[in-house]
Amino acid sequence: MHAALSYRGLCRAGLIAATVAGLAAAGVAVAAAATAGSPPVPAAARQALAANDGWASAGAGTTGGSAADDAHVFVVRTRDELAAAVAGNTPKIVLLSGTIDANEGRGCDAYADPAYNLQDYLAAYDPAVWGRVAPSGPLEDARVRSAKNQSLKVKIDVGANTTIYGVRNARLIGGNLLLTNVSNVIIRNVTFVDAHDCFPAWTPTDGDTGNWNSLYDNVTLSGSTNVWLDHNSFTDGDNQDSGQPLYLGRPYQVHDGLADIIKGSDYVTVSYNNMFEHDKSMLIGSTNTPGVDVGKLRVTLHHNRLANLGQRMPRVRFGQVDVYNNYYYATDEDTFVYALGVGVQSAIYAENNFVLRSADTPLSAFVYNWGGTAMTEKGTLARVGTGPVVAVNLLAEYNAAYDPDIATDAGWTPSRRASLDPAADVPRIVTANAGANKLPA
Repeated sequence: MHAALSYRGLCRAGLIAATVAGLAAAGVAVAAAATAGSPPVPAAARQALAANDGWASAGAGTTGGSAADDAHVFVVRTRDELAAAVAGNTPKIVLLSGTIDANEGRGCDAYADPAYNLQDYLAAYDPAVWGRVAPSGPLEDARVRSAKNQSLKVKIDVGANTTIYGVRNARLIGGNLLLTNVSNVIIRNVTFVDAHDCFPAWTPTDGDTGNWNSLYDNVTLSGSTNVWLDHNSFTDGDNQDSGQPLYLGRPYQVHDGLADIIKGSDYVTVSYNNMFEHDKSMLIGSTNTPGVDVGKLRVTLHHNRLANLGQRMPRVRFGQVDVYNNYYYATDEDTFVYALGVGVQSAIYAENNFVLRSADTPLSAFVYNWGGTAMTEKGTLARVGTGPVVAVNLLAEYNAAYDPDIATDAGWTPSRRASLDPAADVPRIVTANAGANKLPA
């Protein structure tokens, strides 16, 4: 079994160089802090979320692993080191160094069950042959086994009281960090790349013509509370959604969300992230059925760059979601669908956001009604290309174009904001500060 070892523990045993070298030679994954004495932890890796900085400051607040002792500060460079270091609930700081490939160089063929073949799958479940019922039988069973093989590598469970902080241009390629029923987690300064699903599921009853659906987000919050996602970058890299083929008449969707917040998660702040060139960006609430989500899913999004995304920026059900000082960069009219998804019992409060758009992307497209009844929007500025900056109201534009109207009062006013910048300053502030590698490494 791979072991994640702290450098301080090895230092106490007087075995630093010999032990690390010996373990590495033996093929054991070693996660160690970098120097004797106190590990060189960047000050930002020990930061807790500031008081009043969004919903994640509510309740017990969000401190992550800031209280970690030296024995629980880890440097990780491989997938298995990362998985070992983030496990458990003891306060810990995990410094993600360099590039980590969750698939460890494996291509999709390495995960495929011997009985699975995509071309055979497409021929068998073509609606013209199979009809519009869920796939079943040996080929579908083989796809499920193949997906399970991949999920054992892609999915990485993160324990409570954890800070994950990227150093040395840290990238996690193809990985899905899972925060399931945990609390007090901080993820900062990491570039997430291409969490792709090799074996998407064909769902012929999803919409009028069916859809392919994928398993993996880059980060998934499920039943988790007090989480801060800050100064990260999210991208599909060279594996863009727009470049996927059409199978069974629908885009072969190999990605799900960038950061999805579901199943009663609560008290979350998403700040200064750079999310770009992806389709389904952020889902807050995954079902229209009242249940664990009611009274929860309270999320703040501020100072994020949301660039040439397709949809879900975010799409919200049930939660009180504060969306302020974000930079919407929507210059690709071929991939843009909508930005703010107003779902069942949602309460979005959008203020002082800035929209840069192409002339072919209408203002009425930025809001979409997914069964919601109300939202608040104020202070939005927009421009087309390098044209003049003008005050707009995206909700009013939607209501003028579509029926029924969405009411203009979400029924609450945010009180947890570190600051509210003028919308005119948002492009400058967000461009200079959002994304990974903008914090000390």
